[in-house]
Amino acid sequence: MNSLIIIATFLISLAIGIVVGMITRKKIAESKIESAEQEAKRLVDLAKVEAENMRKEEIFKAKEEIMNSRKELDQEIKERRSEIQKQESRMVQKEENLDKRSEILEKKEQDLDKEYQSLETQKEEAKKIYDQQVEELQKIASLTKEEARDYLLKELEKEITTEKAKLIRELNQKAKETATKDAKEIITYAVQKCAADHTSETTVSIVNLPNDEMKGRIIGREGRNIKALETLTGIDLIIDDTPEAVILSGFDPLRREVARIALEKLIEDGRIHPAKIEEMVEKAKEELNTIIKEEGERAALETGVNNLHPDIIKLLGKLKYRTSYGQNVLSHSIEVSNLARIMAEELGLDAKRARRAGLLHDIGKALDHDMEGTHVQIGVDILRKYKENPLIINAVEAHHGDVEPQTMEAVLIQAADAISASRPGARRETLEAYIKRLESLETIADSFDGVEKSFAIQAGREVRIIVKPDRISDDQMTVLAREVSKRIEDEMDYPGQIKVNIIREKRVVDYAK
Repeated sequence: MNSLIIIATFLISLAIGIVVGMITRKKIAESKIESAEQEAKRLVDLAKVEAENMRKEEIFKAKEEIMNSRKELDQEIKERRSEIQKQESRMVQKEENLDKRSEILEKKEQDLDKEYQSLETQKEEAKKIYDQQVEELQKIASLTKEEARDYLLKELEKEITTEKAKLIRELNQKAKETATKDAKEIITYAVQKCAADHTSETTVSIVNLPNDEMKGRIIGREGRNIKALETLTGIDLIIDDTPEAVILSGFDPLRREVARIALEKLIEDGRIHPAKIEEMVEKAKEELNTIIKEEGERAALETGVNNLHPDIIKLLGKLKYRTSYGQNVLSHSIEVSNLARIMAEELGLDAKRARRAGLLHDIGKALDHDMEGTHVQIGVDILRKYKENPLIINAVEAHHGDVEPQTMEAVLIQAADAISASRPGARRETLEAYIKRLESLETIADSFDGVEKSFAIQAGREVRIIVKPDRISDDQMTVLAREVSKRIEDEMDYPGQIKVNIIREKRVVDYAK
């Protein structure tokens, strides 16, 4: 029983404690809330005061700025007013000056009117005096005004005609001198820019052997190998005492090149018998065709000539194996093309047409061994077959003077062809032909009366003739030079031109005793 009372008492006490604690907590919370509200109110009041102070301060600043701006504006207005006043004073002064000038001009105009009237009067008087003088002159000269004018015009026309003829002669002479000088400069410039090698073409080819034993294998049993090679290629094989070398001889350069390639392939392969020779000759022909095509394309690329027919390109490639007086025709064609292009550019002509005609001018030499006719006619027929430009065909046909050139470019082809063929080292002759030409030159020169001695120099491109001064006069030297030149042209065949140089020397000798 007592324990229940104690528990009940404890619970009652606990409940009372809880109630009392809750009441106490509530009062504390209410007091905190009240103090927080007071603090918040205080902060709000303080913020209002600070905001009011800031507002007043900003208003003060704005007023101060407005005052400053107003002062600046007033100052600017004053300055502009003073400037306007100055401009107004200037305008007034200008108006006054203009009024003064207007008055001066009016006075000058009045003076000019008076002078004009005076001049008109004087002009009428002068006209009357002139008419009187003309009448008196007509009476004295017994000529009317129209007759005198016609007479003066005729005399003036005669004088002008004389002066005009003199001027034309001077201009023609100057034009000739200038043209000769310009032509020499253009040709010199073209030759300087177009450097070419000396000729080195021959009618034989040499194939080097690894050893002399290979000669026997090339000959074969009873000569069957060499016979097969000569039969298939049409080239003569010369096997002599020359160490480690075989000479291929033949006038057809294409066949000689086929033989050379085939022989080199046989030597490299090591198996030499008729069947293998036939196989290698066929391979050599195929390789040569490829080389010919590549050489034609190289020539077209080097000269900048486009849109050539593939057959023409092959014919160009064949020119690599064609020679004229020992000069390689393909190299000659490229050189002519470059020379013609350079001269055409210097003269302001069609450089494309010039280089194309230069490259194709000797195209007929690729087939002149196989066809009837001159290389010029063959070349013209080929170009016509492949629808080449008629102006290009005319340049090709005219480069040896067979027809008249229709364009300036055709004339340039003639000049470039002559330059390429006649330059030193361009063409090679045999020693016998060379000596014979020199002897012929000296013989022709010595055959003329009054010639003391003649000398062929510069590889036969010049002949110097020393004449007897007591038998040949200065005037006769000119005639003699022309006669020698004419005789050389009629009796000799030579590339390029030959200079005839006449020398007359008068010596007086005396002795002091």
